[in-house]
Amino acid sequence: MSVESAGRFHPRRRSRALAGPVFAAACLLATLTGVLALAVLTLAVVAAAASDGGLIDLLHRLAVNPQSGDPARAGFRVGIVGSAWLLALTALIGIPTGVGAGVFLEEYMPAGRLKGAIQTNIANLAGVPSVVYGILGLAVFARAFGVSGLALGPSLLAGALTLSLLILPTIVVTTQEALRTVPPSLRHAAMALGATRWQVVAGHVLPSALPGILTGTILGLSRVVGETAPLLMVGAAGSLLRPPRGPMDRYSALPVEIYNYAKEPDPAFQAVTAGGILILVALLLSMNAVAIVIRDRFRRRR
Repeated sequence: MSVESAGRFHPRRRSRALAGPVFAAACLLATLTGVLALAVLTLAVVAAAASDGGLIDLLHRLAVNPQSGDPARAGFRVGIVGSAWLLALTALIGIPTGVGAGVFLEEYMPAGRLKGAIQTNIANLAGVPSVVYGILGLAVFARAFGVSGLALGPSLLAGALTLSLLILPTIVVTTQEALRTVPPSLRHAAMALGATRWQVVAGHVLPSALPGILTGTILGLSRVVGETAPLLMVGAAGSLLRPPRGPMDRYSALPVEIYNYAKEPDPAFQAVTAGGILILVALLLSMNAVAIVIRDRFRRRR
């Protein structure tokens, strides 16, 4: 460092020493604000659900009773079964498609303008509102552009296909990011021993990237469980007394029934709505916990 530049150098040790704790305090305040807001909302929902008496008895009644216009007999059994069907069908359709697309884009497709355009569009689709996917599902799956022989109508399969489109961008992007974390030396070593591209990807790259891929599937499926707008667009029933028994049956979903109960003018339905919200949160937490356990097991095996 020259004499002239050394004369202009000011270390500002005091301001730098204060900036670190101030920034840490701001981050802590932001975290506590979010946690406090979540705690207040959760306590408010629990209080509303417990206003009718025992909370456990209320949740049990809501889980086993079908939808009803009587608050004392109302429940979410049909919606819970419908959400389980939607979750299973969406996982069967969306996860293999999304992971396969991510593997192809990252491992097989050569770099170029076409690949860049596809990745840009996939990234943009991740920010599209869910109701747009509902409109797309209504036109493509439920009505099939007016071709009656191909239209699925307001069936479970139409809803699952629509939700599969909804989670595809998330799964594709997270799959690509997980594959990029695998060291190139692992691929080179396997190919040096004579492995084919398929053997390298299936036997070495995918197992190493699986924890990151599972994170993307957790995020996608968690979004599926709580979606309402696209299901309303493709014809989810607002009131249904019999749960679906197959992919082509009419259906309802837990968020749709919560929405319908929330619109009721009778104040007695407030406890029913709050109980449904608690059931939905418990379903989300249980699903995420199972997925996290599976992900951690694969991570330890590495």
